[in-house]
Amino acid sequence: MRQLPVVQDFLRTPEERFQNLPDFPYQPHYTLIGGLRVAHIDEGPRDGPVVLLMHGEPAWSFLYRKMIPVLVSAGFRVVVPDQVGFGRTDKPVHRSDYTYHNHVQWMSAWLETQNLSGITLFCQDWGSLIGLRMVAEMPERFDRIALSNGGLPTGKEKIPTAFHIWRAFAMYSPWFPIGKIVRAGCAQGLSDDAVAAYDAPYPSSRYKVGARVFPTLVPIDPSNPAREANERAWDMYKAWKKPFITLFSTRDPVTKGGEKIWQKFVPGAAGQNHTQIRGAGHFVQEDKGAEVAQALVDFIRAN
Repeated sequence: MRQLPVVQDFLRTPEERFQNLPDFPYQPHYTLIGGLRVAHIDEGPRDGPVVLLMHGEPAWSFLYRKMIPVLVSAGFRVVVPDQVGFGRTDKPVHRSDYTYHNHVQWMSAWLETQNLSGITLFCQDWGSLIGLRMVAEMPERFDRIALSNGGLPTGKEKIPTAFHIWRAFAMYSPWFPIGKIVRAGCAQGLSDDAVAAYDAPYPSSRYKVGARVFPTLVPIDPSNPAREANERAWDMYKAWKKPFITLFSTRDPVTKGGEKIWQKFVPGAAGQNHTQIRGAGHFVQEDKGAEVAQALVDFIRAN
């Protein structure tokens, strides 16, 4: 039995905050995980191959609105959860509840509850830090992995200056406008309606604890408590022979070039059509969502 953290205090965003979202008609499904209500989208044929899309910081499943239609049209079942503290999912109010370990356990338990298998994982940003650990915990559920603008740091890597600046901003800035932060991570701009949609889950600063904390949880030195678990996961990936592809963008100052280590050390990455998504910033799903989705379709069909 998976041991889940006990959360005493959390907030739940009112449903009316999610009305009239642009290009996002998808209805949420809810699952109780350790007393928290976790939301996810489930679109496409129930008997279709499963594609799991994991969002990062400070986004939520709205991030994938440009990719979902392409994947569904290709015949895939598309499942997109909101991580704890984000989107329609419940939001613990205490910073101490937000740990790397807790998030891996919450989302792994959620996946087990859905009883999904044969999964193709697409993950980006914190979606990769958590998603890649989920795969390491239950590799038998996953058939393929597509990694974009993310990774699995152990604290031994060189951390870009842009990330240190972002981390300090998240920790100390009294102003934390989530929608505008996402816009700043896009190379192709973002409409005011989309900015408002990214702000929708957070009626006040009390709802933003998770978004504030996530950057501080990234292992940036070997003393990080997640280092050993990430190193064990890396050991698994160095023996991973199932298909693995990288779809990194060319204009992300934080993760640019991060695909090389995966292409070098993961056996399943050999011979794959690794693609650079040109003209996209950190949030590749916003800048080039349809293009990324089509690359994902081609990857699945070829493997």
